[in-house]
Amino acid sequence: MKRSESEASGSPSELIDARIKELDDWRGELLGRLRALIKAADPEVVEEWKWRGVPVWSHSGLICTGETYKSVVKMTFAKGASLEDPSGLFNSSLEGNTRRAIDFHEGEKVDEQALKALIREAVTLNESKGKR
Repeated sequence: MKRSESEASGSPSELIDARIKELDDWRGELLGRLRALIKAADPEVVEEWKWRGVPVWSHSGLICTGETYKSVVKMTFAKGASLEDPSGLFNSSLEGNTRRAIDFHEGEKVDEQALKALIREAVTLNESKGKR
């Protein structure tokens, strides 16, 4: 099995850059846009690379992941079940007691303001719980 660019060594930010470039389709473009929104919502966010190739964003704990599949880009919020979601962004992993996710399909519009608010709320929740 060929080793992908995103599995090469490098900083987490470099690995995420490589994953976006490697996808070379709507998923890479969307993952790049989501990443920019995360950074805009929380300039102090820390990028990580975990679980054999999953982009992760943290601030005083895990905020969310950015997983890419054939037909969806999934943002999974680690403590999503504890977050208010007045805009109804969460549309996946709704049955669990902890996580919640947003599945983005090709061509779907991203509610940038609502997503940034959700990210900021996740950071606030992490900070209220203290560092673990």
